[in-house]
Amino acid sequence: MTFSIHIGPNIRTSPFFEATVADGVRSFSVYNHMAIPGHFGDPEAEYDRLLNGVAMWDVAAQRQVQLDGPDAMALAQLLTPRHLAGTKPGQGRYVPICDHDGWLINDPVLLPLSRGCVWLSIADSDIALWAGAIARERGLDVAVSEPDVSPLAIQGPRAMDVAAALIGDWARELRYFQFRETDLDGIPLIVARSGWSKQGGVELYLRDGSRGTELWGRVKEAGAPFGIGPGAPNDIERLESGLISYGADMRRQSLPANPFEMGFGPMIDLAAGHDFIGRPALERIASAGPTRRRVGVILDGAPVPGNARPLELCRDGAAIGHVSEIAHSRRLDRNIGVGLAPAHLAEDATGLSVRLPEGDRAARLAPLPFI
Repeated sequence: MTFSIHIGPNIRTSPFFEATVADGVRSFSVYNHMAIPGHFGDPEAEYDRLLNGVAMWDVAAQRQVQLDGPDAMALAQLLTPRHLAGTKPGQGRYVPICDHDGWLINDPVLLPLSRGCVWLSIADSDIALWAGAIARERGLDVAVSEPDVSPLAIQGPRAMDVAAALIGDWARELRYFQFRETDLDGIPLIVARSGWSKQGGVELYLRDGSRGTELWGRVKEAGAPFGIGPGAPNDIERLESGLISYGADMRRQSLPANPFEMGFGPMIDLAAGHDFIGRPALERIASAGPTRRRVGVILDGAPVPGNARPLELCRDGAAIGHVSEIAHSRRLDRNIGVGLAPAHLAEDATGLSVRLPEGDRAARLAPLPFI
């Protein structure tokens, strides 16, 4: 049985939508109320391009929440437990965002264009509504909006060759999470050394949605000598690399987790004294210690398909945690997954299994990242 997603008016399309259709997109998912490509007909070839060559992804669904006004950085600091003192324009920061109870509600990259204009490049949740409410309740002089900004990612070992061919060799000098404003023959861009893979590359933040097809074509042309091809953020590579996926690994409504459980502890400086939403809750959690920790899991047996919902992690047949996502890694020739387990569970714990729809599968813990 096959299914299709109807893209109606309640699901927005990106400025690159027509270009991806022309290039043979075969599936979409929904992310931030937008259609995002899933694959272009040959997921294995797309995985190989990401690992060994270069891929281009429509990630316009990675929306920007703009904080604009004299209190932009003050609001940004209220939203995240990460201490932002010393953050300068042009240098991005990975920032967990929590609610008042200390639960993670997003994990965006903060992009400070200036002291008075900051973007949050968000994962899949309505942070603009949250940020706007916090700003109004605190009486801050800042406007919260979603600007006309749509990222296009270039990822893989040859990604910087493509970026240099497209916009100049200066792109190679960008440090990780650093970004710079520029234009490509009049196409306004911000170029950031970032992307949802460990293979390296850049994200081109298009600042004029009317030029999406044009930018897609320019990237495709510049990348042709390097074998570029279309694809999508790759779940297998992200599992291998230990990347976190908000919505898959944790979501406030269905898989609540706090930042200490997800490994964000080193980013949280409770001694700095700054105010932020959720501080009392995180102080309590830090004092008591987290009860769960993020783990890698290896499943024995034949290759497994991906899972549509979280799976129980069991010990001696009793559920003790969950595995949020699994996949078969060709690089490791193993089934791998990530999830949350009791903090006291030893790395060499025995008697573990993952409850698949067809039955329990023997498993063991593994350190992250897998690769």
